[in-house]
Amino acid sequence: MSMLENIKGPRDLKALPDGRLDELAADIRHFLVDAVARTGGHLGPNLGVVELTIALHRVFDSPADRILWDTGHQSYVHKLLTGRQDFSKLRTKGGLSGYPSRAESEHDVIENSHASTVLGWADGLAKANELRGSDDRVVAVIGDGALTGGMAWEALNNIAAARDRPLIIVVNDNERSYAPTIGGLANHLATLRTTDGYERFLSWGKQLLQQTPVIGQPLYESLHGAKKGFKDAFAPQGMFEDLGLKYLGPIDGHDIDAVESALRRARRFHGPVLVHCLTEKGRGYAAAEQDEADHFHTVGAMDPLTCRPLTPSPGPSWTSVFGEELVAIGAERPDVVAITAAMLQPVGLAKFAAAYPHRVFDVGIAEQHAATSAAGLATGGLHPVVAVYATFLNRAFDQVLMDVALHKCGVTFVLDRAGVTGVDGASHNGMWDMSILQVVPGLRIAAPRDADQLRAQLREAVAVDDAPTVVRFPKETAGEEVPALDRIGGVDILHRPAAGLRPDVLLVSVGALAGTCLSVAELLAGRGIGVTVVDPRWVKPVDPALAELAAGHRMVAVVEDNGRAAGVGSAIAQALRDASVDVPLRDFGIPPQFLAHAKRGEVLADIGLTPAEIAGSVGASFLRLAARTGAVAEGGTAASASAGAVPGTAAGPRAVPVRAAGTAAKDAGRTVPGQADPAGSDTARPAHTSGGSTPRTRGAGER
Repeated sequence: MSMLENIKGPRDLKALPDGRLDELAADIRHFLVDAVARTGGHLGPNLGVVELTIALHRVFDSPADRILWDTGHQSYVHKLLTGRQDFSKLRTKGGLSGYPSRAESEHDVIENSHASTVLGWADGLAKANELRGSDDRVVAVIGDGALTGGMAWEALNNIAAARDRPLIIVVNDNERSYAPTIGGLANHLATLRTTDGYERFLSWGKQLLQQTPVIGQPLYESLHGAKKGFKDAFAPQGMFEDLGLKYLGPIDGHDIDAVESALRRARRFHGPVLVHCLTEKGRGYAAAEQDEADHFHTVGAMDPLTCRPLTPSPGPSWTSVFGEELVAIGAERPDVVAITAAMLQPVGLAKFAAAYPHRVFDVGIAEQHAATSAAGLATGGLHPVVAVYATFLNRAFDQVLMDVALHKCGVTFVLDRAGVTGVDGASHNGMWDMSILQVVPGLRIAAPRDADQLRAQLREAVAVDDAPTVVRFPKETAGEEVPALDRIGGVDILHRPAAGLRPDVLLVSVGALAGTCLSVAELLAGRGIGVTVVDPRWVKPVDPALAELAAGHRMVAVVEDNGRAAGVGSAIAQALRDASVDVPLRDFGIPPQFLAHAKRGEVLADIGLTPAEIAGSVGASFLRLAARTGAVAEGGTAASASAGAVPGTAAGPRAVPVRAAGTAAKDAGRTVPGQADPAGSDTARPAHTSGGSTPRTRGAGER
């Protein structure tokens, strides 16, 4: 039995003899490599914080003392030491989350994965402790990368203002930016400055000199300035101490005794303290240590010996298709530049950076700055492409609106991981972008359905120089090409009703859900319902051709990988109303809830975005509509309408025609002409809401 198996919680860890802690660290690393290689996950960051996490749980008393993890992807060791060692289903449905989770343990305080937030949380919790008269400690662990985020510095500014409020900040610095000799001197000075005796001496000296007539105050200021100059010349803590934070470090983050000693000194100090720990990402796993790209920051399921994927990729990813096409565009357009927020490789810009190193700008974890800097680049005659995860663009909404759109800047935002991402959980789903961006004047949104369309629409986007453009796509492989039969206006026709069927339903497919919509059309054709499947390509603004197409059908259904509230369905409904097209509309998308981690396909199934669920709901709605108006689809009957429609699916909510655009419906449950059912109402949800419950994630604390 390994030592790790005997650790059921922090108390067991505290009881271990000091001489066995290195053995425990080795056990944890062996466990991490073996477990994460089976499931995939964030390996490198966790290998780097083994000793640091052991020390934290030996010095502090979690959960009474709050240990907070910024971003959270480095919390695997924390999970192991707090009684969660079943990693067999890590990041899979029903298994452990890849991030802290309140539903899993009382030791998990915040559910995060958006960087640079932990210091704000810590500030609030420390203030709450003070007001409640609690002596419990708040410990915030933040990486050197996350410290590049502006929100972290906003919090530091507030934390430092309260010199007597206990709060411990642990900087997990895995870049080793300080040399050992300087680090040794800095460690000595920091140890001296964090003792109560030194603080009393400084206070006494200040009072004595300031009470000395004439020369006292100038002498104090001169000596104080000399002290700061000497300190800043030889130690790295000057910046933090100038803010009012006590600095302790740098500490060897892999020396458990040294880290424990520093943390115990920090715990005794009655004010904000910063403990600077130097760690090595990927520590103890040769393959990760030697990976210069990102030290195995995140890996898929792999053979831990060869590091080869257990399941080869079925095709190119959306990210790689984007990255390669941008390189090609860059060769033709010397004005095209790229911006990333500390994610050069994950968003596909590595090849562009290799080809055009002076045309790539990594701004750190600073999406707000990225957007405004892009506006400046555009104003300067360039065309910036800002590549970020869809969920992270939420942070820069004001800059997109006021700095980019208001100034009509030609900036292209490329949103990776749009829609349901799956295994990374609630905070990584890019399910809000199309709703949030609908209100931005002049902005245009493209949702390509396949790799060829991504290439084409990326080129269309960078050709726009007087307004912001957005190109969004999901995670994983781009899939097979979905050819168009025709194009009307800017709308691609992907499928027409089979011979003998009328154009009953106009099915609007948004982005990568084209394959799903084609399957829906086949299922409905089997019930005698004729379906036209279209891809609008650019979903904002709504192409006028959609209103013309809708007028030739008896019902419209929109399927999108985005939140239903204020999404594409709502925008199309508004466009139909504006065009006085009185056709009922159903929209299918992501419900207004935080989604638990699972594979993308599993999440889509849970929320009803599968061919069978959509076909069942559309079929039931259409046949009820037909029965109400006295016209039944070919192959159907009034009896079949009331019975429910597509075999094996639940009957969906009603969708019926009304008199004229803008006229209030008289009957309860009636659909307003050309308008999606109100988000959140029982009649508005996809078929899954009437056929079964949808798993919900815990809402508190999630983003």
